[in-house]
Amino acid sequence: MSILRELYEDIQNRKKNPQDGSYTNYLFTKGEDKILKKIGEECTEVVIASKRDNHTELVSELMDLTYHCLVLMAEKDVSLEELEEEAKRRRGKLSKVGDRKEIDTL
Repeated sequence: MSILRELYEDIQNRKKNPQDGSYTNYLFTKGEDKILKKIGEECTEVVIASKRDNHTELVSELMDLTYHCLVLMAEKDVSLEELEEEAKRRRGKLSKVGDRKEIDTL
């Protein structure tokens, strides 16, 4: 079993079986808006780490972002299997630049 799958299952378990003092439960208690705020913050931190060209910091921030995305997935009942299916659906398809939604501010 992959570590990301284990993490996702731990997050789902915390949603079903809250534990006092758990950061994951704190996020679930605060709700979707708090989870989305954290995702926004983590996205910004990923951008900053990347621009600093600090590999170790980038890996850490990417993991923070991934964790918060997994919490959102659990909150919204999106399974890892659904992501895998979407990845399979997209695999091998040519994505044209003109078809992409892009905001070029960097």
